[in-house]
Formats: sequence, structure tokens, C-alpha cells
Amino acid sequence: MNYTYYIADVFTNKIFSGAQIAVFPNAEGLSSEKMRLIARELNLTETVFLTQKEGVENQFRMKIFTPLGEIDFAGHPIIAAGYVLAACGKLPANATYTPVIFQQNAGAIQASISNSEGKPSFIQFTRTVSPIVDYYAPTEHELASFLGIDQAHIDTKKYAARLVACDVPYLIVPVYYYETVRNAVFNFSAWSQSIAPQTAAQEILLVSPKTPYQDSDFAARLVGPKIGLHDDPPVGSAMPALAAYLCSFEHMQKGTYTFAVQRGDEDMRRSILNLEMDHKGEDRLTIRVGGEAVMVVQGEMFVPEA
Repeated sequence: MNYTYYIADVFTNKIFSGAQIAVFPNAEGLSSEKMRLIARELNLTETVFLTQKEGVENQFRMKIFTPLGEIDFAGHPIIAAGYVLAACGKLPANATYTPVIFQQNAGAIQASISNSEGKPSFIQFTRTVSPIVDYYAPTEHELASFLGIDQAHIDTKKYAARLVACDVPYLIVPVYYYETVRNAVFNFSAWSQSIAPQTAAQEILLVSPKTPYQDSDFAARLVGPKIGLHDDPPVGSAMPALAAYLCSFEHMQKGTYTFAVQRGDEDMRRSILNLEMDHKGEDRLTIRVGGEAVMVVQGEMFVPEA
């Protein structure tokens, strides 16, 4: 059978930037095994398979695969799916605002698509999480050693390194400078000799409140033992943890906050993620993550039935 698919660059309005996500908007008839093989064939960060719920408007089952297998939740696929569905006519684009629900393995995700002049312009999804924040973290000396950064660049005045889990645990390390985020080099040997592996986090989110760009408030980058030295993977799935991290500090007053988080740079597929959070000082935290997308590819894949 022939299946039409699209590739969108996500969290950007500039082609060849952001994260590349493949979307199959009509995935009816594809088994999970076929989906796994297709994702491996395309070899993108994530490939999304959508099937519309029968008799229900604007609701879709969403399956997400990386080249290594299926995952239960990811943020980039929501932005890509919303954009592709509106762009290819499976969702109405004549309204200013179009709601849609994506049923991921992790649960139902509510999203909205803003349209401008009949085209999708901004996609946002809402998620409520119950974060766990652990103040136990490696020392500044250990952090500097396995991140390959100057210990003096770690922010110990306004923030502090903490372990935050919203399903997936991240070790979040604040630094003063944008250059520290970009130039960090993960050292596996130093990591293995520190207490860091005991925290259960396999990914470290480096965050700086300084960027050279006027459209972003934070610069963020993921590094870790399973991430290549020159890789700069998408950070969408870490946004709930970052929001919970910021809310864990006493100087953050209650209220609704809006931030723009930058990943990458002009040479590394720069992304801008818009993050909103409702800080109420409660155990549950509601966040909204949004961004733009651009279409790059429309293709057709032949998938044998056998």
C-alpha cells in the first residue's frame, strides 16, 4: 500500500531549522511493527502515525516512533501533527482557533491550532504534570568535570542543580553564560566516577538565562551518556521538567509565566519553544508548550502488506 507522509521542521518558521518530524496523517492499516520499520527507514528524530477516531471530530490516535522504537510521549510530534493536519486539509483552517485531541500512549493531549489567512500559524498543547523535585545533586566540582565546563560558570546564586522528573527524570544544571551551554563537552569517564548515575537521570539539561537572540529568554541543551558528543537533540520532552524546576525556587512568585526557550544555534538547527506555566504552588502544574512549523517534504512510501 502507498502511504502519503510529510516532513515538517518544528519549533521554527525557517526551513532547514528546528527539528525534523515525519507525519503519516492516514496511518490506518499500519501495524506497530510496520511503524517501527518505517521510522527506522526514515531515521529522523521522531516519526508520527495518526489515525482518526471513528465518528469523533478532531480526535486522533497518535503513535510515536524513534529509529530505536516506540515512545509514550513527546512534544515535537504534537506541533508537527497539528501543523500537518491543518496544512493538508484534515483539520479546518478557516477558523482562527481549532482545537484537537491527540491520544498518545501517555494519555490524551489537548492542543490548539491558530490559523492566519487560512494557514496554520501556531500550535500549542496543554499538559498537567505532577513533578517530583529532588534537591540531591552532584557537587559543582563533579558537574563541571563531567560537563567539561568551568565550575565558576555554574549558577549557585539564583538557581541550583536539581533532579526533576515528570515521568522522565532530568538533571537540570543552571549556568550563567550562553557560551557555556553551547561549548559543554560531556565526559563519560568523569560521569561514571561521580554520584550522578545514582540519580537515575540519563540526560542533563543545561540552561542559561542569557542568549544572544532577542526572541529567547533561556538557552537549553541536552547532554548525557547516551547522547553523541556533537548531537543537540530536541528538548520538547524536557519542558515540563524545566517548568517544574523554575517553580521549585522560592523567589518564583505565584502566577502565570511565559518564556521562550532556545535550542541549538544558527549552525545547529535553531528552535524556539514557547513555554507557559501556571505556578500555583501546588503539587500539580499546568504548562502550555507552543511553536511554529514549516513544511519541507511531501512524499509517498510503498509499504508491502506482507
